[in-house]
Parts: sequence; structure tokens; C-alpha cells
Amino acid sequence: MSPIIRVQQVSQRFTTAGGDFIALDNVSFDIHEGETLSLIGHSGCGKSTLLNLIAGLTAPSSGVLLCDNREIAGPGPARAVVFQNHSLLPWLTAWQNVELAVDQVFQQSMSKAERAEWIEHNLNQVQMSHAMHKRPGEISGGMKQRVGIARALAMKPRVLLLDEPFGALDALTRAHLQESVMRIQQALNTTIVLITHDVDEAVLLSDRVLMMTNGPAAKVGEILNVDLPRPRSRVALADEPRYHQLRQQVLHFLYEKQTAA
Repeated sequence: MSPIIRVQQVSQRFTTAGGDFIALDNVSFDIHEGETLSLIGHSGCGKSTLLNLIAGLTAPSSGVLLCDNREIAGPGPARAVVFQNHSLLPWLTAWQNVELAVDQVFQQSMSKAERAEWIEHNLNQVQMSHAMHKRPGEISGGMKQRVGIARALAMKPRVLLLDEPFGALDALTRAHLQESVMRIQQALNTTIVLITHDVDEAVLLSDRVLMMTNGPAAKVGEILNVDLPRPRSRVALADEPRYHQLRQQVLHFLYEKQTAA
């Protein structure tokens, strides 16, 4: 797999009343096309800062980020973001929320009929076709996140950036959405970058887990290759020794090491 995202010697500083705050210090790694990479670490380790840099929502204080060997100089449809807060417009239906993104990206290249078909296709992908004409206030939290994922996928992104998208959901809904993400990734071979605090989620979903040291001045501590075969079943992995070994390696880093390799 070739790198689609390259993070090269990136540091991020913020000016505060107490002086400069260093969030990230000389961070470097690659993200390979078609892989799922999880970012995990304690609160304040710069995970969301790093995701915002990859998305182009902020610029680094030093270093460079590349997408397809071009410098990331701002946001764009090649890198779609799904936040923990679904960010749907409450006065629009699920269909209309996805339509906003589709019209923005494809108004010149797709006819109105093609765009309508594409909107429906993406709502089907996340199993939301039955509620496409409902507004956010009429659907559950998990369903709102499904619409958010459909809206991101509808832009045909090269990279899907997920910032703790399941963090506010109950355990059962979270499990269903995790399975949906795995199924979509297998079907589309989308590159996914996932921020999570959940060790089980990181190991279940990922090809690699990038573990951050504690902030401030957070660095890449270790990168763990998750060599579990796909497709993955949550039930089958419960009795898989390798799954528990990998899970233990992440826990060991987070609670015992917490230093840069």
C-alpha cells in the first residue's frame, strides 16, 4: 500500500495567556491507501489537533502534511470529516443534509437525477433509506451519526476522518455503527483515520493503531500493526488469543509506558 497521507515533522503551537503551548512536537508518520488507522491516547495528547491538521482545518506551526504528494493547504472534499457531534442542520431532512454536500461537490459533474440517485445510494450504505425524509429531531443519536457518515461518503473522499464518532452513543448502537464502518471500508476500500479512546474499538477496526504520548508536546509513541484477518467478527474475536495480545499491548503503552519509542 502506498502512502496517501504523509505527516512530516509536524509541530503545533498555540498562543495562550500563559505563553506558547506546544500541542504536537515533531510528529511524523504515513497513512497508507485503503487502511484504517486509529489514533489513541489520553485526553490532551493532540489527537483532534492532528486530525484537524490532516483535514486542512488548521495549518501546522512547522512541518508539512501531504495528500497524494500535494501539500494540504486547506479543507477539501478529498478528506471528509465526521465529528462526535453529528453537525446536521436541524431544519433539513436526512436527504437534504446529504444533498447539501452532494450539490457542493458534484453540481457541475452530475445531473440532478444522478445526484438524487447518489444521495439515495449513500443513505442505503448506512441503512438510513427508511428515514431519509425525517429531520434530525425525529431520529436517534445513532441514526444521526449514520446520516453524518452518509454525507461524508457522498463526497467520494479519498480519506474519511472520524473524530470519536461513536463516543456519545450507547454500547449497542456503537457496536452496530462499528460493524457498519467495517462493512463500508471493505466495500469501498476507503482510507479511514479514526480517533478513539476505546482500546477494543481501535483493535477491532484498525489495520494499525498509532499511540500518542501524553501532552503537552505529544509525539508518536508506538505504532502497532493489527494483523487480525478480515472480515472481522466481534463475537469470534472474543475467543481469539491474538486479539487479546494486541489489546494488552495498547493498554500496556497507555498505562505503563506513555513515552516516545
